Amino acid sequence: METLVALQDILIKSIPTFVLVWILYWYTHRMFLKPLQKTLQQRQDSTEGLRKAAEQRITLAERKTGEYQEAFRSHSADIYRQQEQDRQRAMEKRAEILRQAHQRAEEQIARARQEIHQEAEEAKQVLQKESEQLAQWITRAILEPPSAGPLAATPSGNIPGMNPATNR
Repeated sequence: METLVALQDILIKSIPTFVLVWILYWYTHRMFLKPLQKTLQQRQDSTEGLRKAAEQRITLAERKTGEYQEAFRSHSADIYRQQEQDRQRAMEKRAEILRQAHQRAEEQIARARQEIHQEAEEAKQVLQKESEQLAQWITRAILEPPSAGPLAATPSGNIPGMNPATNR
């Protein structure tokens, strides 16, 4: 029993210490820990807010980058399409120029053929006329007496009715 009385005495003497420790805890908690927790919470909130703002900015930057890349692809496609149209127009113009040159060449060939045909006809007519004159001359030479031969008929010795320039 003596132990119980000693224990009771220790407990009664420890009450002021216990109350003092509780007051110290309350005071420390109220004066130091609560403001410190409040500051840490504000810091956490501001850090989290900055992190969220940074994530939003990154998302916005990625979206704008995608838009810029899409615009770049679109403009590149427009440029390539325009280049292709220009190339096509140049090819069409070249084909038209070639067609016109071919047409002019065909016309020149047709004119040249017509001129050649006309010259051939004229040459045939001249040959026909000269062959008739030559046939008449040969006929006269055979049918006329030898004293009045072909050389006696013309002083220059040319065939009568023949042009000396074409005789060469």
